[in-house]
Amino acid sequence: MKKAASRFARWSIAALILIALPKIAQAGDDPVIGTWKMNLGKSAFLQGPGFKSETRTYESQPDGVKVTIKTVDSTGKLVISSYLTTPDGQRHSVTGEGGPADAVAMKQVNDFTAESILMHAGREVAKTTRVISADGKHMTITYFGLDPVGIQVNYRMVFDKVQ
Repeated sequence: MKKAASRFARWSIAALILIALPKIAQAGDDPVIGTWKMNLGKSAFLQGPGFKSETRTYESQPDGVKVTIKTVDSTGKLVISSYLTTPDGQRHSVTGEGGPADAVAMKQVNDFTAESILMHAGREVAKTTRVISADGKHMTITYFGLDPVGIQVNYRMVFDKVQ
């Protein structure tokens, strides 16, 4: 009887591992998943004042990755935007006010790099490149395009992963 119970316990553990493994692998597949805070000392804002802070949260969803961005701009105004990304270049709507874009389309270049096109009223307003460091602790986003008031800018924003 003890052997049967022991065998059942081993099979139960194995079954749980097999069920959980795809979820663990899926969560670990995308190094961007988590919360990132801007490192102002390492970031650069050309053609205008920089942000006072920015926090980005990337959450895995069944249909893509939900991105929530909380920015305190140079005047102290909090701007919150949110959108879904998929790695296939499909256009997705941006919710929130005060940002330069009402839609974004992202293409995954490799496991650590993605490129996006930001649009407003059907017109391209900016291009971004997002690169995650090999150790997964830092993220750099380059932004070239228009800011919310229509000024041409070139930003290099460096983020540290906080969770």
